[in-house]
Amino acid sequence: MTFRQRLTTASALAVALAIAVSSGVFYAAVRSQLRGQVDASLRDRAGEVESQFTGNVLPPENHEPMPAWVASASQTVVFWELRASSGDVFWPQFAPHLAIPLAASSAQPVFRDQTVNGTDYRTYSVPVGSGSYFIFARPLGEVDAALRRLALLLAGIAAIGIGTAIAVGAFVTRTVVGPVTRLTETAERISATGDLSHRIDVPPTADELSRLARTFNTMLDSLEESVASQRRLVADASHELRTPITSVRTNIDLLVSGRVQDPAELERLVADVRSQLEELSTLVADLVDLARGGEPLAVEQPVQLDTVTEDAVDRARRLFPSVEFCSDVRPTVVTGDPSLLARAVANLLENAAKYGGDGGVDVEVRAGVVRVRDHGPGFRQEDLPHVFDRFYRAPGARGMPGSGLGLAIVRQVTEAHHGRVVAENAEDGGAVVRLELPAYRGVEPSGSNGSP
Repeated sequence: MTFRQRLTTASALAVALAIAVSSGVFYAAVRSQLRGQVDASLRDRAGEVESQFTGNVLPPENHEPMPAWVASASQTVVFWELRASSGDVFWPQFAPHLAIPLAASSAQPVFRDQTVNGTDYRTYSVPVGSGSYFIFARPLGEVDAALRRLALLLAGIAAIGIGTAIAVGAFVTRTVVGPVTRLTETAERISATGDLSHRIDVPPTADELSRLARTFNTMLDSLEESVASQRRLVADASHELRTPITSVRTNIDLLVSGRVQDPAELERLVADVRSQLEELSTLVADLVDLARGGEPLAVEQPVQLDTVTEDAVDRARRLFPSVEFCSDVRPTVVTGDPSLLARAVANLLENAAKYGGDGGVDVEVRAGVVRVRDHGPGFRQEDLPHVFDRFYRAPGARGMPGSGLGLAIVRQVTEAHHGRVVAENAEDGGAVVRLELPAYRGVEPSGSNGSP
C-alpha cells in the first residue's frame, strides 16, 4: 500500500469512526427519549386507573365488572389488567386480555420489556393491596419502527459521509503528497540519468513540504557543485600531471638507454629526476588535500593561532634563509584543526617568500586574522579574481617551481573553518593576503601562549 493510499485510508477510517460514534450517541439519546416517553405514558395511565378505584375494595368483590376500557383517538394505547393475590385476573370491559405474565413480585413499581404472542410490550407492574398488582402494558411496535427508521437513516448518512471522506481524502492527499511525489520522481530521474541539473518545483507556500522541496534543491545544488568541482579537479590534475610524468619518463628512458656516458651529465639527469619526483609527490599530496576538502573537520578544538603562525614562520626561515621574516604576533584563539591551519599559514608564507620575498615578508596576527605581506611587485589586477583558483599561476610565475595549489588549499581550509581569505595589493607596493577566522568564543585553554 502506497503512502497516499495509507493516508487516504487513515482519513476515511477517522471520519468513519467519528460518524459511528456520533451516530451511536445520537441513536442512544433518541432511544432513551422515546423509551422515556413510553414510561411516562405508563405512569400517567397507572395514576388514572388507580384513581378510579379510590375507596373501592381490591380486588372487586363477587367479580363485579371492571370499568369499561375507554380511550379517545388522541390517547396513547395502554392496556392494563389487575392480577389478584388469589390468581384471578381482571381487565376492563371491551379490552383485550393480554395475559401478560407477572414477573417476580416486588414491593415497588417495576418497568420491564416483555414479549406476548410475538408482540413486544413495555410493562409497568404496580403493587396494590395485599399481593395484588396492576399490570400496565404499551406496545413497542411504533417506537421500534421509529428506531429502525432512524438506524437506517443514520446508516445512510454514515455511508454517504464515509464515501465523501474517501473522495475528499483522496483529493486532499493527492494535493498534499504532490510535492513529495514530484520530489520522488526527480530523485528517480537523477538516479537513472545521473543528471544533477534537475530541480523540483517549490510550492508557493511556507509549509513543511515547501521547506522540504527547497532543502532538496539546495542539496542538489551542493551535490552538483561538488561533482563539478571533483571533475574539474580530475581534469586539472590530469593536465598538470602529464608534463612532469612525461619529463620523468623521458629522463629515465635516457638513463636506461646508456647513451649518456658523461658522469656529470648522468648526475644532472639523476638530480633532475629526483627533483621532478619531489614535485610530483608535492603535487599529489596537494591534490589529496584538495580532494578531501569537502569533508567535515576531523578535529575541532581551541587553537592558539599565534603559536601556529610562529611555528610556521620558524619553518619558513629555515626553508628560505635569504628572506627576512618580520612578525608581529598577538595572542588569539580560534576553533579548528591545528594541522590544517598550520598548512594554510605555511602556504601563505611560502607563496610570499617565492614571489615577493626579496624585500622581506611581514606577518601579523591579531583577533583571528593572519596578515601576510610581501614587498614584491604585487598581484596584477587581472590576476586578483583568480589567485585562489586551483592550478592558476600568473604568467610571471609559470616558470617557477610549484603546483599552483597553495592558495587554493588556503581558501579551502579557511572556508572549512567558516572564515574567508582576501588577496589585495598594498598601497605602497607588494601583495597582501589576509586569512580571517572567527574568534573562539569559549574559555581559552589554561597556559595559552601570550595570555595576559
